[in-house]
Amino acid sequence: WIFNSTRLELDHKNENKNRVAILAELDKEKRKLLMQNQSSTNHPGASIALARSPLNKDFRDHAEQQHIAAQQKAALQHAHAHSSGYFITQDSAFGNLILPVLPRLEAE
Repeated sequence: WIFNSTRLELDHKNENKNRVAILAELDKEKRKLLMQNQSSTNHPGASIALARSPLNKDFRDHAEQQHIAAQQKAALQHAHAHSSGYFITQDSAFGNLILPVLPRLEAE
């Protein structure tokens, strides 16, 4: 039992080391891409200013909305193809892309 416990601790330590290494590699790649982006523009620092501008935020928001719309469309098509129910796209407090439409039945 002690051997298994020690082995699990080592596995967790290795997982954490791997995660840290992956995050470090991603950070390094991000910095490299930012440097390439800066050197490719005629105005050094333009990409930094652009990254902070409201225009860039609006662009990112628009791109995100298009991505969500594409996901909603795909989810809606899949639901209609594989279900006899009816679904609509609707913003959801729970992050659902589509919602089922349930008919209201009057009590007899």
